[in-house]
Amino acid sequence: MTKSIQKILIANRGEIACRIIRTAHKLGFFTVAIYSEADRNALHVQQADEAVFVGPADPTSSYLHSEKVINAAIQTQADAIHPGYGFLSENADFARACEDAGLTFIGPNADAIALMGSKRLSKIAMLQANVPCIPGYEGGDQSDAALIESAKNIGFPLMVKASAGGGGKGMRLVHEASDLAAHISTARSEALNGFGNDELILERALIGPRHIEIQIFADGCGNTLYLGERDCSIQRRHQKVIEEAPSPFVDEQLRKRMGEAAVAAAKACNYCGAGTVEFLVDSDKQFYFLEMNTRLQVEHPVTELVTGLDLVEWQLRVACEESLPFTQEDIQISGHAIEVRLYAEEPRQNFMPQTGKVKVWKPATNARTDHGVYQNLEVSSHYDPMLAKIIVKAESRASAVRKMARALRETQIIGINTNKHFLQNLVQSPAFLGNDVTTAFIEQHAQHEDMKGSLSPSFSILAKAALLFALTQNKHASTLVHDNALNKLTPTWQHSMGFAYPIIITCNDVTVSMTVTPFTDHYRICDTGTKTEVTLTLLDLTPQSLVVEADKLRSTASYAANGNTLFIDDGTGHFMFSCVTHSKVDSKKTQGTAQVNAVMDGVIVALLVEQGDTVNAGDTVAIMEAMKMEHPLKAAIKGTVHLSPITAGDQVKSKQTIATILQADEVIHEQK
Repeated sequence: MTKSIQKILIANRGEIACRIIRTAHKLGFFTVAIYSEADRNALHVQQADEAVFVGPADPTSSYLHSEKVINAAIQTQADAIHPGYGFLSENADFARACEDAGLTFIGPNADAIALMGSKRLSKIAMLQANVPCIPGYEGGDQSDAALIESAKNIGFPLMVKASAGGGGKGMRLVHEASDLAAHISTARSEALNGFGNDELILERALIGPRHIEIQIFADGCGNTLYLGERDCSIQRRHQKVIEEAPSPFVDEQLRKRMGEAAVAAAKACNYCGAGTVEFLVDSDKQFYFLEMNTRLQVEHPVTELVTGLDLVEWQLRVACEESLPFTQEDIQISGHAIEVRLYAEEPRQNFMPQTGKVKVWKPATNARTDHGVYQNLEVSSHYDPMLAKIIVKAESRASAVRKMARALRETQIIGINTNKHFLQNLVQSPAFLGNDVTTAFIEQHAQHEDMKGSLSPSFSILAKAALLFALTQNKHASTLVHDNALNKLTPTWQHSMGFAYPIIITCNDVTVSMTVTPFTDHYRICDTGTKTEVTLTLLDLTPQSLVVEADKLRSTASYAANGNTLFIDDGTGHFMFSCVTHSKVDSKKTQGTAQVNAVMDGVIVALLVEQGDTVNAGDTVAIMEAMKMEHPLKAAIKGTVHLSPITAGDQVKSKQTIATILQADEVIHEQK
């Protein structure tokens, strides 16, 4: 290596930082992690050689604070900063600040970042480089009048996009000319709030295209190569969910055309390092430039698996001024790789982000899992809800799909709701297996309950939950569970007449009364309301796993029990149960009153009503922000608003009451 880099600070967190640390250590580099107040015990902090505290949990005061990050590198005598992906990785000012501080920024030069960070300017540059672009407007006149006039020539439907944006913020699909002005206003506001820049572009909307991106790599010696493509069409809210390489839609000719266009795009901005050129491809295999990400992508592992290259390794080598030792002809694509993103979110409630503590974490044995997860990890509302990436490779797409389904089934994460079962259902769906994959996939194929799962637990999992509560809350049984002395369990808790042990449990606002009756070699569990019952034979029990047999069918459930709370997943869904056997259960709901509660830990960014206002059911009362997303909090009934003592900017906890809506008769009653 020709440039002396010995120690690297990773300006990121979670699975991103862990991924970079792994390769850096393999190559002999020393590493420095940075961490916020929320990440004191994070896995990336544990894995790095050194770690520096950079501030509060809020990213703008820690991970996004350029001065603190650079000071941490200087303090630890690091030679270089790797920004990872996200946070500061596409911040041109930060790249320049690193250079000014004498630090090597492991990424492209600041000018390339600035150019490609503007959708408007990058599109102009791509047109000049003869890279195919979607017809639209990217002019300097940003008045509403200019945008509306240009839209007449583009035609509808069209996309309004924030020039400096990403991740779906400041982006609107407009079908009718009459709606354009309102969408321009909303997109401009989102762009200014999210990116500090309210510039917009317009593009003709491609309905249901493929989202296909080309991985490029360039060194400082003038060599620029493309490393095949990734199909990232399955998205939700413009966020990728599943990625695969190669794309089953792309043939050799299209791959060559897109690859050469991506190389031309990179050369147009004097690019150096790893980058991704993203295209939209229609059903006729016509492709159009979307944007260039001047960093490593979240989905880079699928490219690594089919090319045999470690992209982080080559980022570090190029930063040390090495040249690429291979040519375009040397790049060979072998097999098929699929990656899914494991999010802390609840598909059964419109993919609501989740916070909480991970009680059990066991990655799959037949897959590569890039993650920053560990047992007792506290998932907060401050950062992106992505927990891990699960990646598999096989000789064919069909084999890779089968392998991924098993990897998802093997992955155990208990204590917090995730999209694991949704992903498993998705990859096994006929539409995915049949390669009916476009950016409209989730909207078209994944909205029904069979795909998302049900919030109501089945009797099968209710029975397992009741048995676990009975066992873990029984004084003698509890000791034996933790001692794993299964052969002694049943005799300590039984009755010659078959005593029915009562268990009342709640799950998602549903209360069920059960009984568990122990016999010599089995348990009978009954739902006293429906009179449904099942006989379970207990085969194995550990503090994290339950194995039972019912009707000659053996099944396993992962669980975590803590007093009156139980988290359990038997392969059909992750559920949290509360045991209220010895609590007073109020079966009467307050009439005429409805609370508006925070859906999770977060920040109230706007209150849209005032004390005493009248609202209708469905009206938005407040907007909260958590996990990089805004969540409208709506009134459930028509009535008068009684606000809690909360103002915009306040931090709130999950289920904290923001307002109470009182129906008219309830208000009269209160006044009396």
